[in-house]
Amino acid sequence: MGRSASGTPDPAADGRPRSRGGPLPAAPWWAAWQEAWQDWRNRRIADHGFRRWAAGFWPTRPLARRQAARLFDIVAGFVYSQVLLACVRLRLFDRLAASGPQPLDELAATLALPARAAERLLDAAAALGLLERRRGGRYALGPLGAAMVGNEAVAAMVEHHAALYADLQDPVALLRAGGPGRAMAACWPYAAYADDGPDALQALDPGVVAAYSALMTASQSLVIDEVLDAWPLHRHRVLLDVGGGEGRFVAAAAARAPALQLMLFDLPPVADLARCRLQGLGLGTRVQVHGGSFFDDPLPQGADLVTLLRVLFDHDDEHALAILRAVHAALPPGGRVLVAEPMADAPGARAMGDAYFGLYLLAMGRGRPRSAQALGALLRQAGFGGVRALRTRLPLQTGVLVAEAAATA
Repeated sequence: MGRSASGTPDPAADGRPRSRGGPLPAAPWWAAWQEAWQDWRNRRIADHGFRRWAAGFWPTRPLARRQAARLFDIVAGFVYSQVLLACVRLRLFDRLAASGPQPLDELAATLALPARAAERLLDAAAALGLLERRRGGRYALGPLGAAMVGNEAVAAMVEHHAALYADLQDPVALLRAGGPGRAMAACWPYAAYADDGPDALQALDPGVVAAYSALMTASQSLVIDEVLDAWPLHRHRVLLDVGGGEGRFVAAAAARAPALQLMLFDLPPVADLARCRLQGLGLGTRVQVHGGSFFDDPLPQGADLVTLLRVLFDHDDEHALAILRAVHAALPPGGRVLVAEPMADAPGARAMGDAYFGLYLLAMGRGRPRSAQALGALLRQAGFGGVRALRTRLPLQTGVLVAEAAATA
């Protein structure tokens, strides 16, 4: 979103294996034995005869079948995602939530699909846990489909993935080019205009800005409650949300902490949208909205808490460090920063960090997933201390770090 910032990033916070937050530690004594066993295991699995034997031998059969199913799920993942997309576009989950279980013929008529095509979709959704089959040939919401009811954030991302999949039609070409993808770059307009300065940003087509901001506003609901539950806002006087979009987070913070004063900072075209939205919510006088670029303009002073919600992972380390230094300059000694975003190496969610966001951000053309350790290294480089991770209910969706601004020399 801006020109290159000054300062040299810590090499330990960039690249593999340094992205995990520092230089590789000395290998433990048993590491060589572990690698030898892993190599032996892989040679066995690569052998067709061994795989057939393992699938038939009763002690190893359950493991062999689980591994085969996992591999097939990877192979079939695109088809699964398209089943979900069809359900979202047909508003199937909301329809079933309103009507209750329905038979095939009624659902086919409601969805305007031929009966045989509707049956294919409904059976596929049931196999994936999105729907359930009930007595009398009826279909109802399944546990995963029920979680989609009214879930505008996930629905918006499912729709948005059409652009991602377009760029991933030839993943090798995307990797060799190093990104960005054509379709994803069109969805993230600021990436293309950032290096041309504020005038170019002001000249962006209002429709493009509105579409981008609407997606960001919808998807923010994935992290707002996690952040507000992780850190008590009543400890602070003034909150500044940097990269705050149309103001969904500051509106939620205003409701959670009635005495808290609020500021929002984002690029000028987005700041204009935020002013209109916040005025419509009756928060026009309580929230100060500032337009600018955090690479070119100083952040507003006066806050003792700054929030960065899914901002840093949109940038390389050099630019992420520049953002954190700007935040540090805006805070008084002892002020806090909250960094909230999906993190690599999240327990139980490694595929989300390195597989999903790794390729997503490559197609977008900037940014990278980082572990909590790598983010902590960047925070310390920017002058923050006391870095610690906060507990969240759904680490898959977001992790939260808090750090304290140290006094400058």
